[in-house]
Amino acid sequence: MQATASSNKSKEGNDNGKDSYRQGACRNRSLFTVHAGVLYTSGQIAINPETSEVEAKDIEGQTHQICRNLGEVLKQAGTSFENVIKTTCFLADMGDFAKFNEVYGQYFTSKPARSCVAVKALPKGVLAEVEVIAKV
Repeated sequence: MQATASSNKSKEGNDNGKDSYRQGACRNRSLFTVHAGVLYTSGQIAINPETSEVEAKDIEGQTHQICRNLGEVLKQAGTSFENVIKTTCFLADMGDFAKFNEVYGQYFTSKPARSCVAVKALPKGVLAEVEVIAKV
């Protein structure tokens, strides 16, 4: 069975208007896809779902917002941080790695496999983006 955020409304919560994590941030793509019991998320950036704005200016604040967003996506998909298998992290500046890693470790306590790379630029000028693969 394959479910996507755009086609499985009961899993994502699009029906009731409470899916603020999708609004503004994922208009032209699925927020997540579940296939064969595995969740694949789109990359999450530090958009506050209540305002659709990037409010945090530093890497710590942005990383907390990213992880809160991911926590909501995991919840919508019926899973949690403990079931994350792998993450891919994108940083605008590898000089932020230590601070990013400190906050990241507060959420990903199961220590999933991870790739972390520096990129030239990220959407909306954010400092980081994270995507996850998790068991559902």
